[in-house]
Formats: sequence, structure tokens, C-alpha cells
Amino acid sequence: MNQKPSEHLARVGRLRQAFAGANERLVARLRRATDAAAERAPDGRWSAARIGWHVAAVTNRFAGLISGDIAGAHPLPEGYRERPWAEIAAAIPERIETPAALVPPAIVRRADAVSALEASGMRMARAFDALTEPRGRGFGITNKLVGTISLYQLGDWATAHIIRHNKQAKERIGQ
Repeated sequence: MNQKPSEHLARVGRLRQAFAGANERLVARLRRATDAAAERAPDGRWSAARIGWHVAAVTNRFAGLISGDIAGAHPLPEGYRERPWAEIAAAIPERIETPAALVPPAIVRRADAVSALEASGMRMARAFDALTEPRGRGFGITNKLVGTISLYQLGDWATAHIIRHNKQAKERIGQ
């Protein structure tokens, strides 16, 4: 089922706005923190700066999948129906094994994390701006954490990913 152009533009606009807001909140948190607070790794967990680096790496991957710059999106099967995002998000486990390519280096400077987040945010904005209705609705990814989702829903996941990690960064920094 095709959407009206205005429905597509409204959906992409909502995705872009939600993503940008979440990314800006994480960037602001890291900017407000001191270097010491952002780079401290309590109990062997990732520091807030390492969390920021990881979020930027995942955002770059998701933006590449949405834009087609990275292979991996596939045509969705005939008759595919999106499941509500809340249902998908509720099934994502609290603890997840991070793929090696998305594990941050042992030491990440706060300023480097901020720069990476800002650059990945711009890449995602460009991906959303270039997303067409046939691609957003008709292409998707399949992942063990979320099952099969449309590229529109990959935008939802990108925002949820930032929100999840912003909470962790808040705990690490204490603000």
C-alpha cells in the first residue's frame, strides 16, 4: 500500500525530529560533563565517552543502511506489515552483546565522542532527507534483536538506541 506523499514526508519528518532531539540530548550531556567525568569508566563498564563513540558508530551504520550506502537492506516480502514499534522495542533485551565492529576503543576522549556524534547525526539527517517512500516502506533489515523491520522503523530504532544509551551515560556521569 502506497502512502500519500504528505504521509511519507510527515513520517520522515517525525523520524528526523525524534532522532535529532535524542542525539542533541546526548551531545549536550557530554558537552556539559568534564573530561574526567565523561572518560571515567566505573567498575569496568564503558565510560560516557565510549558510549557516545558506540552510539555514533551504530548511527553511521543505520544511516548507511537507510541511504543504501551500506549493503544489507533488502526488499520486504509481499504483504509485509509493520509491527508497532513499542512491541518491537519491548522485546529488545536489557543486555546485548555488542558486535566487535561497534565496540569502542579502550580510551575515547570526550571531545572525540562529541565530534563523532555530531558527524553521525548529520549523516542520519542526510539519510532521512534522501529516504523515498518506496524505499522506506518496501525495504528493511532482519536482525536477531528486532526481527524484520522496515527502513522507516530502522529510524525508530536509531532513536531508541540513543535514548537507551543516553540513560547509561547519565548514570556514568552522574548528571
